[in-house]
Amino acid sequence: MSTDRRLALWAGIAYLVTFVTSIPALALKTPLLESGAEPGLAAWGLVLEITLAVSCVATAVLLLPIARRVSQTLAVGFVASRTVEAGMILSGVLPVMALIALGRDNAMAPALVELHDAAFLLGPAFMSAVNALLLGTVMLRGRLVPRIIPTIGLIGGPLLLLSSYGVVLGLWEQTGTVGAIAALPIAVWEFSLGVWLIVKGVRLPAALGEGAAAPAGARR
Repeated sequence: MSTDRRLALWAGIAYLVTFVTSIPALALKTPLLESGAEPGLAAWGLVLEITLAVSCVATAVLLLPIARRVSQTLAVGFVASRTVEAGMILSGVLPVMALIALGRDNAMAPALVELHDAAFLLGPAFMSAVNALLLGTVMLRGRLVPRIIPTIGLIGGPLLLLSSYGVVLGLWEQTGTVGAIAALPIAVWEFSLGVWLIVKGVRLPAALGEGAAAPAGARR
């Protein structure tokens, strides 16, 4: 197995790990955030969220050697944006840890819940949209995967950005119908990319093959 194939395989696994951790993590935290119930389950949710943050960074770091051959700027930008997303996820972990310790009846609880919700918006919403625009462009420009996969991400990115601004303006809830519909294309993009990377890897043109330097025009 070539180095590129191994990198794509592990990046795909990391993408799927983000799926199997993110959705259960939210479900486990929700009772505590809404009513103060089930702090033990919320703690397990935090374990999943920490794993999620690590997996987010792993997807970008593992794809960096491949993506930089298409565009150095976009590849490094993807690492940076994915790291910011992970930071926002971990920022949302902190107030939930405080809620577990202090209890939902504490006077600071409402502020802690709001802090968690803000981090949840900036990480899984805003930064996920930015990630899709950066990596989707690399995948499409380099023809590393079938066009339909990055196209979904490039359509979903602006939709999720607009939805996130709507949440900031108070037009709808992030977890409501509009927010869920806007987030769906990004979920499909990330899941399909993860599966493809595991099963097929990436298709590098000869000029961008393993060990090859990116053409000068592709580095921008």
